[in-house]
Amino acid sequence: MSVSAAAFAVPFGSQSVLVIEDGTGKVLLEKNADRVVSIASLTKLMTAMVVLDANQNMDEMIAIHQRDVDTLKHSTSRVPVGAKISRRDVLHLALMSSDNRAAASLARTFEGGTVGFKAAVRAKIRALGMTHTVIEEPTGLSPANKSTAGDLVKMAAAAATYPTIVEMTTDAKDMIRINGRRVEYRNTNRLVGAKGWDIGLSKTGYTEEAGRCLIMRITTAGKNATLVMLNAKSSSSRVLDALNIRRFINNGESPVMAKASTRKPTLRKRAKVASKQKRRRR
Repeated sequence: MSVSAAAFAVPFGSQSVLVIEDGTGKVLLEKNADRVVSIASLTKLMTAMVVLDANQNMDEMIAIHQRDVDTLKHSTSRVPVGAKISRRDVLHLALMSSDNRAAASLARTFEGGTVGFKAAVRAKIRALGMTHTVIEEPTGLSPANKSTAGDLVKMAAAAATYPTIVEMTTDAKDMIRINGRRVEYRNTNRLVGAKGWDIGLSKTGYTEEAGRCLIMRITTAGKNATLVMLNAKSSSSRVLDALNIRRFINNGESPVMAKASTRKPTLRKRAKVASKQKRRRR
């Protein structure tokens, strides 16, 4: 099956999709893979790589500062200002739970501060050959952080070479010590740990501009593949795309279709229908 035919064979809810066979680089599925779009928290994979490349002390305690609070999108966080957390746990929170304060603190405490962090990110983008990518800040909250599905496959391949990133992004949940007590945090990708899924790398993303995004590396039917899905309209659509991609890889099984709504009509709607029927009878 050709790439173009394959794209039509699988009904995608995501606006951009790219599925690559690991090892060979063969394109299995593609849709708008060269379209430049906002990437939301997929950014945090780049943040993690740059932090790990810097060989900073992972046991060093980082104090979450007021400057780490999101004033752009006003997203919530379960990490309180003033909490002191090891850099390792901060990285874990940024990757597994996609916490924005955690990601912001990693850039703030980077050698050279945010200026040094941005310089390191630009150098990493160049080194990976991500020619259509711009990353301005560490969280992905800014719509200025943009890339293509093609570039993000390169980022995923690089991130998968870091055992720490692989481990942290594929934890379904973990207990993190916050201000002396253990708090449970969960993975933002509900497929991680789900029955039947063998996931080797994962990162979700969401902003209004970027829609629902997902990067995964999976093993299925003895095949290894990298999946990039960008700008889905809902979490359920993003999951459905992942399911259909996996079914396609598994010898081209038929796609799963979205179920029709089973919600009962409202009283107002039922009354309107009844009124129409009554008029017809007249």
